[in-house]
Amino acid sequence: MTLVRYLLSALALIVAASAAVAQDAPAFPSKVVRLVVPSVAGGPVDAVARILAEALRTSWRETIVVESKPGAGNSTGAIYVAQSPPDGHTLLVISDSITINPSLYPNLDKDPLKQFEAISVLVTAPQVLIARRDIGAANLGELIALAKSGKTPLNIGSAGAGTISHLTQVMIDQRTGISTSHIPFRGAAPAVTAVLGGHVDAAWVMPAPTLTSIAAGQIKALAVTSPERDPALPNVPTAEESGLPNFQVMNWQGLFAPAGTPKPVVQQIAKAVAEALQRPEVRARMAKIGFVARGDGPEVAAEQVRTNVARWSDVLQKAGIKSVSE
Repeated sequence: MTLVRYLLSALALIVAASAAVAQDAPAFPSKVVRLVVPSVAGGPVDAVARILAEALRTSWRETIVVESKPGAGNSTGAIYVAQSPPDGHTLLVISDSITINPSLYPNLDKDPLKQFEAISVLVTAPQVLIARRDIGAANLGELIALAKSGKTPLNIGSAGAGTISHLTQVMIDQRTGISTSHIPFRGAAPAVTAVLGGHVDAAWVMPAPTLTSIAAGQIKALAVTSPERDPALPNVPTAEESGLPNFQVMNWQGLFAPAGTPKPVVQQIAKAVAEALQRPEVRARMAKIGFVARGDGPEVAAEQVRTNVARWSDVLQKAGIKSVSE
């Protein structure tokens, strides 16, 4: 066989193999795609899902529906997706609760990656510690000192029992030895309102709903939990700057498919999501509601789940928290 004939034969084999792979890769999407939000409509997860849905419609030219299925601390919607056909057309948009709930709800598998294929880390945001404006502390370090010196535990609000805002303070109590009284609310908005009214001493929430009140001097911002200062709150120190080394807690939302969804479909979705979240207009819309658009792929998302499941399991076990009620 001459060299030319050999090269032509090799090229033909490559083309044939590529065609076979293309035939094996399922066309996606082939019907309506549903983004299931396991929390209430109008909340931050719902807002992110709707921005993502609009961006993906442009890419896929297919109908994308956002469905709210709240209940049981986000478990109802998550279970629904886990039991859906693994074809990529029913997806879960969920907060970091996917890594907390396995330690709180006995009906959930302890390893979410047995129920879901991780697709993407969609967005991230820090926690900010807000406090009533007349509290005798200017930062987190001073609040910890105040808690140690006071006879009555400080009342610290959260967006709900078992949420990341609740567990942020639990971690601080464990790290510093202070004792605080947890006041759970049904979401961040009532927690912010309670701080504004002086009904609780402080609360951990995401920055977005607090910026106007902080700027007006109606409440104090004592610390953020990001590795670096939040651009929206440049004068607010990080928890590490306040005396808690290696203390970082980030809210995040991810996209997941039922376990068994074909890898080529997962990769197609992840690629489309990453491209959508890099568009300047999409990033701007996410920033407007308080999030940094990410679009990190399946490997990063899976590692995020593994790391945080272990982290929150340890925190909850040390705190003796075995379950929560809505």
